[in-house]
Amino acid sequence: MVTFNLMQSSSARWQIRTRPNRHYPFLSRHPWVMANALAHATLREVTPEAPSDDGQSPSADTNAAETDQPAAESDPADRQLPACGEIIDLLDYDGNWIARGLINPASRLRIRLYAFSSEEQIDDSMWAERIEQAVARRRLTGPANPQGGERLIFSESDRMSGLIVDRYADCLSIQITGGALIPRTETLIREVTAAAARHQTPCQKVLVRMDDATVKHEGVSEETLAELQSLTTLDSEADSTVWYQHNGLEMAIDLQDGQKTGGYLDQQLNHAAAASYMADRRVLDICTYTGGFALAAARAGAKEVVAVDSSERALDIAKRNAERNQLTNVRFDQGDCFDDLKERRERGEQFDAIILDPPRFAGSRNQTNAALRAYTRLNASAVDLLPPGGILVTCSCSGRVSRADFLNMLVDVGRKRGRDLIVLESRGPSPDHVFAVSCPESDYLKCIVVQVI
Repeated sequence: MVTFNLMQSSSARWQIRTRPNRHYPFLSRHPWVMANALAHATLREVTPEAPSDDGQSPSADTNAAETDQPAAESDPADRQLPACGEIIDLLDYDGNWIARGLINPASRLRIRLYAFSSEEQIDDSMWAERIEQAVARRRLTGPANPQGGERLIFSESDRMSGLIVDRYADCLSIQITGGALIPRTETLIREVTAAAARHQTPCQKVLVRMDDATVKHEGVSEETLAELQSLTTLDSEADSTVWYQHNGLEMAIDLQDGQKTGGYLDQQLNHAAAASYMADRRVLDICTYTGGFALAAARAGAKEVVAVDSSERALDIAKRNAERNQLTNVRFDQGDCFDDLKERRERGEQFDAIILDPPRFAGSRNQTNAALRAYTRLNASAVDLLPPGGILVTCSCSGRVSRADFLNMLVDVGRKRGRDLIVLESRGPSPDHVFAVSCPESDYLKCIVVQVI
C-alpha cells in the first residue's frame, strides 16, 4: 500500500489573506484561488489555541497590520512553507474568515476551496459525504446501466475540485487534476468504489492517471507520480482497453493512453441527437476520436460516413468499434482537421452533413481570441462543403469560450460565406456532467446543430 507523506488533520494549520479587494469571487463560493490573488506576506502557521469569547477562531481574530509587512515579501526563503495538500484558511485582507481549502505551493492555482463555513472540517467524513452525494446525484433520473459509461464525479461541479471519476462498465477511471488531492487519493478511491457499489454499479478495476500538463502545472515530482500511478489495479497493459455500452453500441476506449479519462462521455446524448439528422446523408465527421458521432450516424442510416482524426491510435480503436458493431458504411482517414477540410474543398467534395468536434482551443483566458479565430476558420471551411439545406453539428469544449461567443462566431461565419445558419438545437453536455453556478468554467461544452441555407 502506498502511504503519502502528509499528516491528515481536519483543521487548518495555515492561514493566508487575499490582496485588497480580491476576495469577492470566494464570497460567491468560487473554488479557485490563484497565486496572484494572495497577499503572500500574510502566510502564517496557526498555533492551536482556544476560541475567543466572541466565538471567532484565532485565524479570524488576527490583526492584518501585524502580518502584512512589505519587508516580509522580500525574503520568502526565511519562512517555512506548507506542504502540498495541507489545509489552509483563506481570510480577506482585513482578517475576516472566508473559506477553507488545500494549498499547493507549486501551483499557480494556489488554493482549492472546499469549505465555506468555518464549522466545516476537511476530513475523511467530508470526502465520503461528498462522494456519496455526487454518485446519488447521477441516480436522480433513474438507475444506471452497469455496462454503460457515466461521469460519477466532476471536480468543481461536485464540490470536489481536482478530482474527476468516470465509470466504464466495471472500471473506474480516476483523473487527479489537483496536486493537493494526491495525499488523499487512497481515501478517495476507497470511497468512490464503495459509493458505486452502493448504487448498483460495482467496479472491479481502477486506473489512476494525471496528464502531463497537470503534472507540470501542479509541480508533481516523478517519484510522487509513480506512487500515484501505483494505485492502479489493472492487471496488465491489455486491461487498459475497456468495452462499454454507448448509445446501444459496443465501444472500446483506452483508459491508459486515451484523452481525458479515456472517452468523451459528455457527448453521449449529443452523439444520439446528431445521429437523428443523419439518415440517408453523406456525412463527414472531423475529429472523430474513437468514433462516437461517426458510428452513431452510421447506425442511424447514413449513406456514408467519412471519419477523420489526426491520431492513428484513436483511429485504430474507432475501426475496432465499427467492426464490433458490424458497421460497414463508415471509413476512417487520418489527417489534420484544418488541412483535411481544405483539401476536400480543393477536390470539389461535398457532404450532406458535417460534424466538428475539435479539441479544446482555449486553455486560458488569454487564448480566447485565438480560439475564436480557429473556430471561425474551421466552421467556415465546413460550410464551404455543405449544400443549401446541409446540416452542421459544431462543438466547442473550451470553457473560456462562452456560448454567446460561440454563436457570434457562427454569425461571423455566415456573414463571411454569405450563408444563413439556422440553429435547430443548442445543446450542452450529458446530465451526468453537472455544473456549479459558482464556477461558470464548469459549464464548458457547446453542441450546436445548424441547418445551412
